[in-house]
Amino acid sequence: MHSSHQSILRMNLPIQSPAATISDRQPPHRPPRGPWRIHRIRPRPEMARSRFVPDNFTLALVGTVVLASFLPCRGEAAHAFNWATDIAVGLLFFLHGAKLSREAIIAGATHWRLHVVVLLSTFALFPLLGLALKPVLTPLVTPALYAGVLFLCTLPSTVQSSIAFTSIAKGNVPAAVCSASASSLLGIFVTPALVGVMVSTQGTGATASPWSTIGAIVMQLLVPFLAGQLLRPVIGGWIERNRGVLRFVDQGSILLVVYVAFSEAVNEGLWHQIPPMALAGLVVVNVVLLAIALAVTTIVSKRLGFNRADQITIIFCGSKKSLAAGVPMAKVIFAAHAVGAIVLPLMLFHQIQLMTCAALAQRWGARDTSRERQPGAHGGRAIGSGANASAAKR
Repeated sequence: MHSSHQSILRMNLPIQSPAATISDRQPPHRPPRGPWRIHRIRPRPEMARSRFVPDNFTLALVGTVVLASFLPCRGEAAHAFNWATDIAVGLLFFLHGAKLSREAIIAGATHWRLHVVVLLSTFALFPLLGLALKPVLTPLVTPALYAGVLFLCTLPSTVQSSIAFTSIAKGNVPAAVCSASASSLLGIFVTPALVGVMVSTQGTGATASPWSTIGAIVMQLLVPFLAGQLLRPVIGGWIERNRGVLRFVDQGSILLVVYVAFSEAVNEGLWHQIPPMALAGLVVVNVVLLAIALAVTTIVSKRLGFNRADQITIIFCGSKKSLAAGVPMAKVIFAAHAVGAIVLPLMLFHQIQLMTCAALAQRWGARDTSRERQPGAHGGRAIGSGANASAAKR
């Protein structure tokens, strides 16, 4: 019965069934219309969203400010939050120290001309711009907010976003790692000194002399960072495998500091002291600062003869300011009631620089990719007037 049943099945099968079965399983090659195709085109809409819509962390920052405005911490709760903030900031710099690769720093440290340009842009160009534009831009904001703008001008460059945007735009990533890391370390010493010269004389609540401030920052930020570096052989691998932990501590500590800072500021009447037009003027001030910094770094890197990859590194590393370093430093340097107004310009500048540099990185990276696909294209690798001219057009 079993053999006869098989023979009946064989007799009932159509002659073209093998080919039909194969064609059903393997359709002609054409772009798929299913989920695979959607997955391939998904990064482009996400990148477009990041240029025009705030990311989740920025929305969390806004939510934290709103929460502190309506439910600020007071009394014993404020003391508990201050202790938690100190612990979170120390843990943040400890994890950053354990994550930072010494090999990457050594690989990029030899490019000293690039690092000098980036450091001069970070710690000389920005402070000079802040002071030079003060008579022009101060009428747009309140004196307390412009003190925050001056504090913004003294801060070091970012690390993560500078490296990420340099990589997307096909820049010199090892040099970006070294330059951004050196900027963050030097900022521990340079930022308090610049604040003592530029900000404390403006009557904005700096709590101590620059040298005592440097000592406090060394104990709260540099010592945990060095401890993380020493323990990198032990915990570095775990941190690399669990980068979400570092991101959680990074963003969580900033949100905690912002909540405590704005709670103190709200208790002192922050929103009664800042009119809405001053907030709009603050956006204009930040846009002007970033536009000038981008223009100067582009022109200077071209005139000094850097190649395309180095120009991209200089532009991204030399035009950014670190929210992760600035918020903890403001907590140490300034009186508690002044921190909210001091960090508000930095928070706005952070979002503006992310949206602007994300758009630039995507555009430059796409241009280089299209050039590499063209027959006979050199991909912008040549060092000289041709490479510099192409970078200058960007």
